[in-house]
Amino acid sequence: MNESTAPLLEVRRLKKHFALSSGFLTGTQQVVHAVDGIDLAIRRGEAIALVGESGCGKSTLGRSILGLTPVTSGEILLQGERIDNLSQSAMRDMRRRIQIVFQDPFSSLNPRMRVRNIIGEPLRNFKLVKGRKQLDQRVAELLELVHLPPDVLERFPHEFSGGQRQRLCIARALATHPDLIVFDEAVSALDVSVKAQVLNLLAELQARLGLAMLFISHDLAVVEHLADRVVVMYLGKIAEIGPRRSVFTHPTHPYTRALLSAVPIPDPQIRRERIILSGDTPSPINPAPGCRFKTRCPYAFDRCQREEPALLVQPTGQAVACHLVAEGRMPAAGRPPAEASLAR
Repeated sequence: MNESTAPLLEVRRLKKHFALSSGFLTGTQQVVHAVDGIDLAIRRGEAIALVGESGCGKSTLGRSILGLTPVTSGEILLQGERIDNLSQSAMRDMRRRIQIVFQDPFSSLNPRMRVRNIIGEPLRNFKLVKGRKQLDQRVAELLELVHLPPDVLERFPHEFSGGQRQRLCIARALATHPDLIVFDEAVSALDVSVKAQVLNLLAELQARLGLAMLFISHDLAVVEHLADRVVVMYLGKIAEIGPRRSVFTHPTHPYTRALLSAVPIPDPQIRRERIILSGDTPSPINPAPGCRFKTRCPYAFDRCQREEPALLVQPTGQAVACHLVAEGRMPAAGRPPAEASLAR
């Protein structure tokens, strides 16, 4: 595989489990399976959207890629080099190549630092500039990239709006010329109009700089016009993954269909049938055998109770983890098969 086709980042069989304290009466160890066997590849210049409900493990996956939390097992490779087992000093050098933009821009900016120092800090830490003049020149270039005027250098974070603060965070992430930026719910705290502006900015930066992006969100409407591929997670597993157009026009997994049915349509003349999921969400603590979506799936049948589905590639381009899809019996959206029974 040549360099042009090789993935920038590879995640192989990644697991991240959190051990809980033993029960007082039983003495047994309980384990939260936050991420439970994920395979994912991101190409250079590609935008991947990682979506799902709160608690599905998407932020844990992002933090594991960044090395902010140690992995339980599996491998993470950046341009073919394994990075999940690096030493602290080697990990510091790697962080220049992978950056993150957090959900709350105000809490991720030092309130006592001016813009010049906030954006200039990674430039100094990684010795990317020499002298004050070169530093100010590079900071001004980064401010221009995110459409902020150069006269804000001496201002503090509290003097900016939420959208402007997030632009500062994006500029800081861009300072080290990263190969990949992880956006962890980066627009969920913003107003709708500001959110649209920031999303347009990210699309512009991706086209201009050729950035690879991992965009973590619970809102599919946010990523519909930004992502090249969409990854749908449920309880630590990938339920469906595929090209954005295929996932949005031909959702296959019952969970993906339910998520898309909740996306608002701006045209009041168009009505979408909402899929309401009933049943209990299973606990990620020592999950039971079988499909993890079985307790909420209107199509669940006997095989779902005992066997975990594998991701299988479909003609539309998606890979879907569902037994009905594997058997070619998945009904049209909204029509449960006659033989299906609710798995409770």
